[in-house]
Amino acid sequence: MPETQALVASAPAIEGGISINGDVAKVGVSKSGHVFGTCNPQIIDGLVGQIINVASKGANPDEKAIAFMSAMIGSIQPRDTIEAMLATQMSAVHNATMVFARRLNHVDNIPQQDSASRAFNQLSRTFAAQMEALKRHRNGGNQNVTVKHVHVHEGGQAIVGNVSTGGRGGNKNEH
Repeated sequence: MPETQALVASAPAIEGGISINGDVAKVGVSKSGHVFGTCNPQIIDGLVGQIINVASKGANPDEKAIAFMSAMIGSIQPRDTIEAMLATQMSAVHNATMVFARRLNHVDNIPQQDSASRAFNQLSRTFAAQMEALKRHRNGGNQNVTVKHVHVHEGGQAIVGNVSTGGRGGNKNEH
C-alpha cells in the first residue's frame, strides 16, 4: 500500500471526515472542532494512517470504509488524544466484530464455528471494555451513585455523605 500523507484541511465538503485523493488523505475540521479531538498534525497523521490501513482491503484504500470509520470516531466526539486513540480502536474493533459475526453466520463446519465464535466473543468483550474505559476517562474515574428514595423507619439509622469501605475493617488488635 502506498504511504499516505494526512493533511489537516478545513474543507467543508468532508465536514469532520477523511477523503482520499491519490496519495493524500484530507481530514476535515467540523464546526465543533477536529474529528480527532486534537489539532496536532503528527497525531492526526498517525491516526489517519492507521484508519486507512484498517479500513483497506488489498492495496487500495476503501473510501467507503474509511468514511464509515471516521464517522464512527466523529460520533464518539473525542475530547483529547486519549479519547481519539480509544475511538479509533473502538471503530476498528467494531469492524472486526462485524466481520466475525458474518463469518459465524456462514460457517461450514464445527472448527470454523468455534473459531469465529471465539473471536466474535473476544471482540465483543473488548468493545464493552473500551466503552467502559471511555466512560471512566470522561468522568475522571469517579463513580456517581444517585439515591432517589431513602426510607428510615423508627429506630433505624442512616448515613448522609460520602461513604467508603476499606476492606475487612476492625481494630488491628482484634483476633
